Amino acid sequence: MLSPLHGDFGPYQQWQYALCVISVIVSGMQMYSLLTVAAIPEHRCEIPHIDVNKTMTELNFTTLTRYIPLKTETQIDSCHIYDTITNESVKCNSWVYNTTYHPSSRAIEWNFVCDRRWMGAVSQTTFMLGIFLGNILLGNLADRIGRKPVFCCTALMTLLFGVGVAFTTDFYMFLAMKFVLGMAACAGSTLAGFVMTMELVGPSRRSVVGIGFQVFFAIGIVLVAFWGYLIKDRQQLQIIYGLHSLPLVFHWWLLDESPRWLWAKGRYRESLEIIQKALRFNGSKMILDMEKLIPKESALDPNKSQNDTGLLESFKRPNLRTRILNVGFMWFGNSLVYYGLSLSTKSMKGNPFLVIFIMGIIELPADLLVVIFLDRMGRRFITSFNMIISGLCCVLAVAFTIGSLTSNILVYLGKFTIAASFSAIYIYSAELFPTMIRNSAMGFASMCARISGSLTPFITLLDSFDPKIPCIIFGVITIFSGFLVVFLPETVGTDMPTTIEDGEKFGIGDTCFSNFFARKQMKSYKVNDEISMMEEQLETLNVKEKI
Repeated sequence: MLSPLHGDFGPYQQWQYALCVISVIVSGMQMYSLLTVAAIPEHRCEIPHIDVNKTMTELNFTTLTRYIPLKTETQIDSCHIYDTITNESVKCNSWVYNTTYHPSSRAIEWNFVCDRRWMGAVSQTTFMLGIFLGNILLGNLADRIGRKPVFCCTALMTLLFGVGVAFTTDFYMFLAMKFVLGMAACAGSTLAGFVMTMELVGPSRRSVVGIGFQVFFAIGIVLVAFWGYLIKDRQQLQIIYGLHSLPLVFHWWLLDESPRWLWAKGRYRESLEIIQKALRFNGSKMILDMEKLIPKESALDPNKSQNDTGLLESFKRPNLRTRILNVGFMWFGNSLVYYGLSLSTKSMKGNPFLVIFIMGIIELPADLLVVIFLDRMGRRFITSFNMIISGLCCVLAVAFTIGSLTSNILVYLGKFTIAASFSAIYIYSAELFPTMIRNSAMGFASMCARISGSLTPFITLLDSFDPKIPCIIFGVITIFSGFLVVFLPETVGTDMPTTIEDGEKFGIGDTCFSNFFARKQMKSYKVNDEISMMEEQLETLNVKEKI
């Protein structure tokens, strides 16, 4: 928040940022862990007296067709087998798996195939529903009791459940633990850490810092592929994933509360104490005059909470209400394609670990391009353009054979552009809402993303009717939501609003049609009067504050 000698992102901000991004790596790993620990390998019905000890016997295609019916001219039906007496096609109740890449998997143990395919979809959906509930409860809680308590408590839960889920042998207990894990790992520490960081750095570094979160999320995806390639036992693999959250346990003693949040809550002395700590950390010898900087009306009660409003209060304001709903749908569309493409890697041919690796690593150049162009072309254009292009890639991919080179290229291009969009919307959304409801509003947006993320596994099941259906659904919704983004105000180069009143006035009349590429100089305005007074007083002490 303050960095008088080192600009908007001095050593103190860098240290706090480094602490927060660990949770993002963990979030990425837990989000994608089912691609390895619950991977569904190539499979077919078990052939009596041919497949011994649940091991898939290698048979040529002609021999296979004697026992198993064809689904297409070149593909066997993995869910049916010929009855040895009547020679009729019947559903099988036992399967064998190709263990080349996944000798151990939850899907193999519990048979997430054929009529039980829903179990794999429910596993991923349950994780997303945990994030959904976490965004409702923890987003509002972080606005009320603080970012740090929510971050640290949910980080500890991530460690306990991230390791503990490896030992459960019951499917429904597994679902329960994945639910809590989703709530803690992605909705708790990650979202609170992101908001805390965005409130700590100045406007000139917000883009880089915000996109950095997406880079570390991509690193988490890459680690899923890396550990999955090295460790073949699904239990050991899940334990490794879970132990990555161990460093977060120490954050209670290392991480500071957001000074901006403390100030907005009327806890001025605590806010200034952290600012003083930041000054020392950044090499400044300046000592702040607490009594002079604390507003007089709060001197008798420094812990007084002001403007204690919630997200529901925002829905009473027409401008904020429209913006919140638009942002919610923006996240819904982004998430639908992002997870739809990311979690459907089994439809892509080749080494599954390489596919996951590419899906993760492809986000890094996307994030780099966003860093370069986000401040030049504006948040709104980058978000809308990439969403529409990604949606078009999904629609065009269905015109080619699934798994073909052209289809794969379109899928990777779709993932590239939606990753760029996802990087932008985190920053864009945080800047669109005032401090008093920022965590709650981000929680609502993330909640909308989890609704679509929860639906994604079931939408992919529609490929049983026609493989083209899921991609068409993903594409059409994302194109439409990308178009609606053009009606949101641009935030590049502006101060983040503090109060509900600031948020309601922010960006009125500003759309892509009136301010294309963010070329119009957006009008600056003063935020909360008490914050402004603090800024003026600090400037008289030759302290440059960026809020």
